Amino acid sequence: MVAPWGAISWFRMSDMIDSQKLFDSAPAPLMVLDRELKYVAANQAYLRATSLRRDEIIGRNLFEVLPRDSDPANPDGAEKLRESLERVLASRMPDLLAMAVQPISRPGEGGPVLEKRVWTYSHKPLLDSTGNVAFILQHAVDVTDLRTSNDTPDAKGQRLEGVSGEQLAALIGQAWTVQENNKELDYERRYLRQLIDLLPGVVGVLRGPDYVFDMMNANYLPYVGFRDVIGLPLLKARPELTGNDSIFDMLRRVFHQGETISVKGFNLSIRLKKDGPIENLVVDFEYRPVRVSGGPVMAILIYGQDVTEKAHAEAQVRHYQEHLEQLVRERTRALEESEAERRKTEEQLRQSQKMEAVGKLTGGVAHDFNNLLQVIAGNLQLLQRDVVGNERALHRVQTATRAVERGAKLASQLLSFARRQPLQPIVVNLSRLVRGMDELLRRTLGEDVELETVTAGGLWNTAIDPNQLENVILNLAINARDAMSNNGKLTIEVSNAVLDDRYCRMHPEVIAGQYVLLAVSDTGSGMTPEVMERAFEPFFTTKPEGRGTGLGLSMVYGFVKQSGGHIKLYSELGHGTTIKLYMPRAVEAESMDAQIITGPIEGGSETILVVEDDPEVRTTVVEMVSELGYRVLKAVDAQSALVILQSGVPIDLLFTDVVMPGPVRSPELAKQAKALHPDIEVLFTSGYTENAIVHGGRLDPGVQLLSKPYSREDLARKLRQLLNGRQQRLAVRGAARPVPTFPASPSPASLSPASSASKPSTAPSPERAPAPPASRRLRVLLVEDDEDVRSSACELMDLLGHEVLAVTSAEEAKGAMAASGFDVLFTDVTLPGASGVDLAREVAGRKTGIKIILASGHGHVALPRGEAPLEGVVVLPKPYGLPQIQAALEQAVTLP
Repeated sequence: MVAPWGAISWFRMSDMIDSQKLFDSAPAPLMVLDRELKYVAANQAYLRATSLRRDEIIGRNLFEVLPRDSDPANPDGAEKLRESLERVLASRMPDLLAMAVQPISRPGEGGPVLEKRVWTYSHKPLLDSTGNVAFILQHAVDVTDLRTSNDTPDAKGQRLEGVSGEQLAALIGQAWTVQENNKELDYERRYLRQLIDLLPGVVGVLRGPDYVFDMMNANYLPYVGFRDVIGLPLLKARPELTGNDSIFDMLRRVFHQGETISVKGFNLSIRLKKDGPIENLVVDFEYRPVRVSGGPVMAILIYGQDVTEKAHAEAQVRHYQEHLEQLVRERTRALEESEAERRKTEEQLRQSQKMEAVGKLTGGVAHDFNNLLQVIAGNLQLLQRDVVGNERALHRVQTATRAVERGAKLASQLLSFARRQPLQPIVVNLSRLVRGMDELLRRTLGEDVELETVTAGGLWNTAIDPNQLENVILNLAINARDAMSNNGKLTIEVSNAVLDDRYCRMHPEVIAGQYVLLAVSDTGSGMTPEVMERAFEPFFTTKPEGRGTGLGLSMVYGFVKQSGGHIKLYSELGHGTTIKLYMPRAVEAESMDAQIITGPIEGGSETILVVEDDPEVRTTVVEMVSELGYRVLKAVDAQSALVILQSGVPIDLLFTDVVMPGPVRSPELAKQAKALHPDIEVLFTSGYTENAIVHGGRLDPGVQLLSKPYSREDLARKLRQLLNGRQQRLAVRGAARPVPTFPASPSPASLSPASSASKPSTAPSPERAPAPPASRRLRVLLVEDDEDVRSSACELMDLLGHEVLAVTSAEEAKGAMAASGFDVLFTDVTLPGASGVDLAREVAGRKTGIKIILASGHGHVALPRGEAPLEGVVVLPKPYGLPQIQAALEQAVTLP
């Protein structure tokens, strides 16, 4: 334990009485603690300030002597004091504790009274010879009154970190008072220097009206080039401030008027080195007056911070922030533009999807509608021949025929809008096509509408269906005439055009490239934006009821899109409308005009296979073809037609619908027909082609199509055109097949369902195959539950010259055999109810002499394993054709 100050100081330092007297008479409260924080010494000022007696405290622990604050609302000053003293012991460095609450016990009339005081403590370590802390010197300053005055609103904003400027000014004034009273108290000045050194930032003191440097802390030295400027006037120490009126105006206000000045972000130009360049700094500082209480200002306290780097960082941050804000504005603008473009694209996509959905709907409607029209039109044409001479009936038939033609046109417009109209494009020059329509357009528009046609030189060619394009131009001209109320000017312009990437970005559905532009402009009433938005929708029209179908522009739209082009509508209410059609450029040479088939209607005697799933359409077509003299076979679908084609029957032309049910599609049927009969002609017909024979909006190469509804004349000319071409090819190869002679109006071979085949077929066959070796006509009972197989087998045996009765089950067969006699039982193995094998066993057991043929899908194995074999039965493996049936019948009739 370190001995108390009273026990060692006089014994060891008897020659230092003046120092003890100086310590004891110092006006500032001073005391010394040992390492155990026990009092070693205390001067009179400390004892007076704390109301303590020396003999009561020497040798006692500081925290046993000082009273504790019992108010929980205030910070524990004793704990802060203990922490400060422990820091000194640990770091061996001075420590400053500002604003610590420590109560003092004062004598009162009723006993000791606890008075709350606020202190600022400065603790300095006194080291021994080993460098360890032996004692701690405490300088205590009672700042209760300063804090009370400093709690005003104006003073709160002027505090500095740790200790306020006012406190420092008062403290410095108090130090000078001590120096004036006792020049020997240099210790206090050194203490103040240490206190200033402990403060953060730059601290300096300028004394007198010449502003002489009196003291400064270590943080100030770099700003004077580490020169000793103490005792030098400000202008001599810093000549670069000459003429800086702002600095000296502030100093004069502080020194002469006692103001306190606080400045933030002040730009200061000084030399950091004596002979160095002038550098620009940014500083925050305060000028505070230093005075003796009640006396004049003696000096100016400078307390400041160099915030140059902070200011530069803030400036850079502001720059980056402004740049970022600019980027944000640009990005926001880009996003807004992108959002607007996205909304536009979504709207275009929505419109495209809507048009596509409506197109699919109208295409399906058109298909069914065309089938109905085909039935009506075919029967009207057949009826027209029956009412010759009956003028009243003939007039009604012709009226109905004209209605069918209008319906066909309507269906064609629907298909055009749906982009399902089969196009046959050729390379054309639009200027010649438009000039060729001049007379037709003038007749359509009337005398009061002026027509002007403008064509550019060097016009490119385009691949387009010319017939459909003529309809488009005519539709646009009629719409323009109605919009101009039959009085105005119509301008048709044809020129070259290039749609670049910029235009395509605005219209995503367009492909950049070269186009031929056809523009149709009128001087009519124009359209509102609402009307323009719906202009291409089917059935939308602004004309009075009964004046239009609303399909004109929708047909134009569908045709242009199907042709790979682009359409653009421009209109302004009261100023007219322009519709621009962009058709892709074709680099090929212009095609020759297609030959139009004319001349009288001719029939023939060739064999035609008609494939149509709609029974009413099939009946009508078969009758129309039969009346033309052709030998007709018919099938309900592609699978049934394929059976007939595989049978070996000679067929000259396949006339098939495009859209049919079943696993075999019409293009596959045509392909297999060509493989089985290389010289066969194929003619497709449809009211709606889907994508079966049309790709990219165009008929596949080599495909022949007769669109529904068609007239008897169109059908006759198309059939004759294809069959004549076939005969020419065969003649060139020298392999023309002799054309057999048939009756003028043969009846079609029957492929009727089983329900209608309960009676023996009595229809005469157009062509009979050679009779079997039995040299007699056989009566055959056919038992087959599959309608397609049953129909084709009936047809084939009818061709062989045999009489066939078809039934669907063993039970029906037994009833038929009970009612009539038959030469051959031709039965399938698998039947509903009793099997064909059971039926064959029963018939063979009767010994009636009926020959039996078993048709088996299991090849030559007709009987299940383990069953006894059937004698006198011919097994015919499936699939079978005409030669196999003929061989099976020959084998059956030769059996005993």
